[in-house]
Amino acid sequence: MYYVYVLQSKKDSNLYTGYTDNLRRRFAEHMDGRAQSTHYRKPLELIYYEAYVSQADAKDREWKLKHSQGARTALKRRLAECLRQDQLVWQV
Repeated sequence: MYYVYVLQSKKDSNLYTGYTDNLRRRFAEHMDGRAQSTHYRKPLELIYYEAYVSQADAKDREWKLKHSQGARTALKRRLAECLRQDQLVWQV
């Protein structure tokens, strides 16, 4: 399985998206500061993930979330409804 995930920084509320084939390991890397993209945003919370059978599908979804305003907006609306937050800040 491959996973597309969204992390939220508890420090500044920014969101980060990524993909991996091992969600537990990758989240631990983020939390331990071994992921350069998020090491200065700790602590982090895993707030959303999607599972894919195909690596290509997961990479495509990650790319869309990072580069498509429509995809980001739709996911932010879904997350805001679930998390009951007024504003989610997306960081690429």
